[in-house]
Amino acid sequence: MDIRELLTVTLTRNASDLHLVVAHVPTLRIHGQLHSLITFPELTCADVEQMIFALINPAQKELLLANKELDFSTVVTTSDGKEIRFRGNAYFQRNTLSASFRLIPATVATIDELNLPPILHEFAKLKQGFVLLTGASGQGKSTTLASIIAEINNTRSSHIITVEDPIEYVYTKAKSIISQREMYQDTHSWTSALRNILREDPDVVYIGEMRDFETISSALTIAETGHLVFSTLHTNSAAQTIDRIIDSFSASSQSQVRSQLSMVISAIVAQRLVPSMAVGRVPVCEVLLGNPSVKNTIREGKTHLIDNIIQTSKAEGMILFEEHLHQLVENNVVSHEVALEYAIRPERYLQLAQR
Repeated sequence: MDIRELLTVTLTRNASDLHLVVAHVPTLRIHGQLHSLITFPELTCADVEQMIFALINPAQKELLLANKELDFSTVVTTSDGKEIRFRGNAYFQRNTLSASFRLIPATVATIDELNLPPILHEFAKLKQGFVLLTGASGQGKSTTLASIIAEINNTRSSHIITVEDPIEYVYTKAKSIISQREMYQDTHSWTSALRNILREDPDVVYIGEMRDFETISSALTIAETGHLVFSTLHTNSAAQTIDRIIDSFSASSQSQVRSQLSMVISAIVAQRLVPSMAVGRVPVCEVLLGNPSVKNTIREGKTHLIDNIIQTSKAEGMILFEEHLHQLVENNVVSHEVALEYAIRPERYLQLAQR
């Protein structure tokens, strides 16, 4: 079985993901739903191994076998000569190799094309600070951040450095210089890459994911030195994001971290893709901006007040997740039933719906 044929099918079927699991037929995710490719046979151990090993180099193969999982990227050339990127993750399950592939669109969509809140344009104008995109895996965080970075690239002269595992979107040459570093290909570790990044004269830094205490600490330090930092975190709401950052540090350090975060935070966007009434999914966002009230709340450890601040700061561009959902329902983009199913705070959504 040819992996490049399957990746081409992923592209032509307008799927977001391809899954290869032994004893299952290849499976696509299209508009959030899984679809089995029943015209293909069930995959054997040999099939999956052959397909994965065809895409990675010997060093990556060694890492995969040693660590039992590997992030990587690959490029497929279509019949008309276009190069399409995929982000891959190979992993073991029940002692057999499996893999998931995420299609990376050839062009970076704009903030407006993605139907994101207009306030996100303001993030591309920031000269310093800390902007976080949060949400579960597969909810469009990387795509949203790519749209902001592309806007910076197209509108001002900056040195943008990204540290990714692996590189996803590739940006076209415009006003900025973009240095994209891929883990284990361009650097040996997150620690090394982030420790040395300030010597590389960046204006804007994109950290693919804040995975642990070390990357969170480095991101805060880079922002604190006057740079604009973007990153992602797997949290569902703005308040939860603040708690997750602070809780990653020891109890004795948390007071200092609250102060540090309060000084650098510019915005937190919690995003989720929700089925629309038309074909596909639409982004629903919760937006928190780092105004004085938010900074004081973080510094004083009163994150339980964050939701109230968002609700009373709509004029500044903040919006609660349920408020954005309600707007989409009123505009006939999302159904009431879907909105209720996806709401983080269902009782808040129902209050809005009953007005």
